[in-house]
Amino acid sequence: MRNMKLLLLFLWVPASLSIPTNRRFDNEKVFRVIPKNNEEVDFIRYLDSTLQLDFWTPESSYHVTPNTVVNFHTNAEESETVMGLFEQKRINYKIIFQNLQELIENQFNKPGQLQQKPFGSTGGYYTWKKISSWAHSVSEMNPKLVSCIEIGKTYEGRPMLLLKVGSQKSNKKTIFLECGIHAREWVSPAFCQWFVNEAVRTYGKDKTMTKLLDNVNFHVLPVFNIDGYVWTWTRDRMWRKNRFPNPNSKCVGTDLNRNFNASWGTIDTWATPCSQIYPGSAPESAEETKAVTAYIRNNLSSIKAFISFHAYSQLLLYPYAYTEKEPPNHEKLNEIAKSAVKALFSLYGTNYTYGPIASTIYPAAGSSIDWTYDEGIKYSFVFELRDEGEYGFLLPENQIKPTCKETMLAVKEIASYVLSLED
Repeated sequence: MRNMKLLLLFLWVPASLSIPTNRRFDNEKVFRVIPKNNEEVDFIRYLDSTLQLDFWTPESSYHVTPNTVVNFHTNAEESETVMGLFEQKRINYKIIFQNLQELIENQFNKPGQLQQKPFGSTGGYYTWKKISSWAHSVSEMNPKLVSCIEIGKTYEGRPMLLLKVGSQKSNKKTIFLECGIHAREWVSPAFCQWFVNEAVRTYGKDKTMTKLLDNVNFHVLPVFNIDGYVWTWTRDRMWRKNRFPNPNSKCVGTDLNRNFNASWGTIDTWATPCSQIYPGSAPESAEETKAVTAYIRNNLSSIKAFISFHAYSQLLLYPYAYTEKEPPNHEKLNEIAKSAVKALFSLYGTNYTYGPIASTIYPAAGSSIDWTYDEGIKYSFVFELRDEGEYGFLLPENQIKPTCKETMLAVKEIASYVLSLED
């Protein structure tokens, strides 16, 4: 227990001291529109083609359909243009964030507030430097339960760290937890950190967690898209992709969750290097994707489940994304998702929608969970964590703890099912 307290001490500094710099978002706005018909859908797509809007939900104008909620971000100058055009076209809209910079700054707890309790109790948002230091520390202080390895390097040369969490028994099933594939979705890495800390803290005390750690290895990737995550802290809080400079383009970055070899490039074929969902020049073209796929292939015989964590929308989804065709074990996936959502709801009454990706939200190609499923990991899921749009990607720190606590119940539910599987 003393080791755990020491481990958490370094995370007591206020995160507000590291608010992203350089690009500011003063008076930049986030719009909400519910297009009534195809004509309004076409106009939103036209706006996107001319202004390159930053879509929050859905992920691109391609996925906009009549009567669906559309949230997008524009800079201050474009905001005036968008408002004028919407009024001219008599399209109803709402500005949900009048000043994005204010929301970014309010995401953090007040200075000093994080000092009241350690990370494991309150949660917080932390820079990659702190996460990296924590990953090494938690393994050094808990060698019988946690080990830290490097599975590859990012485009910018940062080591991709993975934590193996579980007791030292051999021939155990493995569950892979993937966090932070999209840079701006900060609550995702926060959950992976929470998971590891809670595993260490509650082992030997919580019956379910102890049983799981004695019989399952959790391979936890706390931040997949490290370069992009660093960029959100230092240059642009709204950055999504990795930081690979695309040849013959002024635009940087590949969407790592479109870069897997799962029907790659068959959907969103219009996406250029400037698009938020650009899938890269080829499947597994990104260094980060190569590292993760190589690791999974090398451990495929033991990995029985794969869980990816994103934000936001409060969803628990499973394959497929690239087709509406149901996977062979659709009924079982649906049953597990239903049970996990019920467990999550039991704590605070947070509502999650569940179902296959393509029919529940929209089709997408090249996603990590479609690839893992097709590789043989038949229990592949993706969480879209809190919230449903009140804060979007800028979930305040004071919501990390409840988000992680309820999500932990759902993950335990999925893991317990995997544990019950016969080899």
